[in-house]
Amino acid sequence: MIRVVPKPEPAEFDARVRQHGRAWLQERGWLRPQSLPAGTGKELPTYWRECLGELHRRYDGICAYLCVYIERVTGGATVDHFIAKSPRPDLAYEWDNYRLACSIMNSRKRDYSKVMDPFTIHDGWFRLELVSGSIYPSPELEGRQQEQVAYTIKRLGLDDAGNRELRARHFQDFLEGEYTAAFLRKRSPFVYQEALREGYLE
Repeated sequence: MIRVVPKPEPAEFDARVRQHGRAWLQERGWLRPQSLPAGTGKELPTYWRECLGELHRRYDGICAYLCVYIERVTGGATVDHFIAKSPRPDLAYEWDNYRLACSIMNSRKRDYSKVMDPFTIHDGWFRLELVSGSIYPSPELEGRQQEQVAYTIKRLGLDDAGNRELRARHFQDFLEGEYTAAFLRKRSPFVYQEALREGYLE
């Protein structure tokens, strides 16, 4: 993972998403911060899908967790509610609570609140072994931060075999000239950042 810089709310977001969502919540008395009964969050109308295209554009199509480009045509891009809907339905229709995520990362994260926020982490907290694609906490981190990074890697399965292969392949394609540095940065910015740190890029 690398730090994701929050993007401003689109001008049409309030009318297309927030107003509809807040009206629905208001009717049920769910606007105040509160926890809903288990499973109730699944009942919320999915007005947030109205902003998925803009979320994809504003974040350059990059999954906030896996840090690779999501092709819209595959249907793999989703709106992740960083603070889950069930404990905080009042945030279900708030732009600042959305992270662009590929479907597998969204399903793995679910409502686990200990997963680190891509908006608040620092670059360099997550490191890569570029040849193998393995991801690990920076050895420079101190106790609690290193534990949080390790937990996030495990919870999201960021170091599973498929994700390691994907990152290693991106790096190998760059080394062999299949990817330019600019293309690597656009498609796999975490690999790009680590290749830069390791001195493979000028």
